[in-house]
Amino acid sequence: MPAQLKSMSKAKFTVTAALPYANGPLHLGHVAGVYLPADIFVRFLRMNGHDVAFICGSDEHGAAITLRAKKEGITPSEIVDKYDGIIRKAFQDFNISFDIFHRTASEIHHKTSQDFFLKLYENDKFTEETSEQYYDEEFQQFLADRYITGECPKCQNPNAYGDQCEKCGTDLSPTELINPKSTLSGKTPVLKTTSHWYLPMERHEDWLREWIKEGKLDGVQRHDPKAWRNQVVGQCMSWIDGGLHSRAMTRDLDWGVKVPLPNAEGKVLYVWLDAPIGYISATKQWALNEGKNWEDYWTGDRKLVHFIGKDNIVFHAVIFPILLKDHGGFILPDNVPASEFLNLEGDKFSTSRNWAVWLHEYLAAYPGKEDELKYVLTSIAPETKDAEFTWKEYQTRINSELADILGNFINRALVLTHKYYEGVVPQPGAYTQEDLSTLDEMKQIPQRISKLIYAYKLREAQAEAMNLARLGNKYLADQEPWKLIKTDPERVKTIMYVALQITANLGIVLKPFLPNTAEKISSMVNFHSSDWGLAGNSDQLSTGTTINTPEIIFQKVEDSLVENEVGKLKNANMVESNFEAQKEEVTFDDFSKMDIRLGTILEAEKVEKADKLLKLLVDTGIDKRTIVSGIAEHYSPEEVIGKTVQVLLNLAPRKIRGIESQGMILMAEDAEGKLSFMTPEKGFSAGGGVR
Repeated sequence: MPAQLKSMSKAKFTVTAALPYANGPLHLGHVAGVYLPADIFVRFLRMNGHDVAFICGSDEHGAAITLRAKKEGITPSEIVDKYDGIIRKAFQDFNISFDIFHRTASEIHHKTSQDFFLKLYENDKFTEETSEQYYDEEFQQFLADRYITGECPKCQNPNAYGDQCEKCGTDLSPTELINPKSTLSGKTPVLKTTSHWYLPMERHEDWLREWIKEGKLDGVQRHDPKAWRNQVVGQCMSWIDGGLHSRAMTRDLDWGVKVPLPNAEGKVLYVWLDAPIGYISATKQWALNEGKNWEDYWTGDRKLVHFIGKDNIVFHAVIFPILLKDHGGFILPDNVPASEFLNLEGDKFSTSRNWAVWLHEYLAAYPGKEDELKYVLTSIAPETKDAEFTWKEYQTRINSELADILGNFINRALVLTHKYYEGVVPQPGAYTQEDLSTLDEMKQIPQRISKLIYAYKLREAQAEAMNLARLGNKYLADQEPWKLIKTDPERVKTIMYVALQITANLGIVLKPFLPNTAEKISSMVNFHSSDWGLAGNSDQLSTGTTINTPEIIFQKVEDSLVENEVGKLKNANMVESNFEAQKEEVTFDDFSKMDIRLGTILEAEKVEKADKLLKLLVDTGIDKRTIVSGIAEHYSPEEVIGKTVQVLLNLAPRKIRGIESQGMILMAEDAEGKLSFMTPEKGFSAGGGVR
């Protein structure tokens, strides 16, 4: 066993997945970046005999919850109950194997968070500061970060929040916003004095720098800094090198964990203090349920791993470690494998525009297709850079990889075994060099998968698992048992024996990635094992074992599904409109054939017996030509003379009321049918091209 794998063999893990906000359902961006990679990692750990706890739960506090409640006209409690139910069921249906999915609204969480806060308060880890914060006079309340929007001072995004600009990613404070507005009243808030408890993060710069860059804490090696993703180290060091500042740990809100001090009426814990403590309170609840000691999972020789998205890096790799160290007695993260963002069909996921594929809707529409989605999302996982989900790639990966590679190999191996040996594993004969090299490669693949998963390279690890199916396909294609059965039936027994061993091993190595598929494979060959240590063995199936009738594992995805899903996205993103729908698409080549230029109207007169038509003489920069235009109900001849307008020159001439029109004036039209010239800015003259 390689040294890296040997060193990990006895490690104990507490694995957390970012607590999803209970203010909306999960979309595929959330799944691909956090929950699916965490599940793969945990399933692999369990197969390797690690002591592991997989912790998650709904994050039910913070301004985002109250804003959603206000938008839907219901209470925050109703909001979190509604979306916790949707999220919880989606995780269950998608077969995410949490040990516990908890709630921060629980009594045990409130008490755990308050006790945590009190210990830091009593040990002077906070400072109490009075400052001016925005206040909505109409609603008579202080405004938390997400209750304020305004222009971002960095990128000029007009809809930045008081804690972050979601367009450029800059962390902000409300007073940095330009032209701030209250999301409650829509009015400009005023500054008013209030007091809060702050975490003086500047005190922690030295040890954080050493811990993140070198993996050392108090001179002791705690983790391998080379195993941390570049974006995590880079973002943390950018914060530290830029100078850390005190951050308020309480808020003026009526929804959340109440500050457990006598002089803190109307104040709650900051959601980024209470939310990560949710990992601890969830562990406590799980330990109570299972008769375990929760402290075993947060102290001692144990690896704490946080799976998150890149927008949560600083909270998990800077702020929460400070809180844990200040409290004392807790382990700090061994790794924070943060993913970049997943985009959708050329655009960012957007809840407000409904530009999303919602997990619960996918599961309802395509029951039994969980593994297909898992495979595609892991294949494009945004581990180190942004990635993109498209329905066309979904179709291609399922058809070309799952069906044509994995499904095809398993089906051929099992069908031929039933055809030649009535479904009984044959006795192999002497191995050829091709057999031995194939079996050796089969043994190497699980070791490569292990090395990659321990390094949090789950995308590459799944590709290695699929390489076992590729190996099987190549082996059968090279050996051609369907030809040899007539000339050398004894040789075919060995070939099919090797192919069946590959099949059985696929039932093991696919378990972390495609658990349902792996179980189907195992059932078909009558071999079940969740012991990763057996992966790669060349005698998984004993001679004489009867295998079951094969079934098609993956159905191919039709073009109609892709068209339907893309159409749903476009329809969901459309707004109510009085305008006609988009016309048929044209190619760029079609568009480039159109010669649109600026022209100046030199003369204009009404066309006799035609109320809507004007006869125009237009200077196009290359000639002067007559154009008949239907604008007489909107402009008089006197109003248009001298205007520089847009003209389609190479429209085929046609006679209108006996006048040959040699082009078309292009106009803008509003919902009521009113026409307007699209006049360029000053300085543009006739002949200029329009692109």
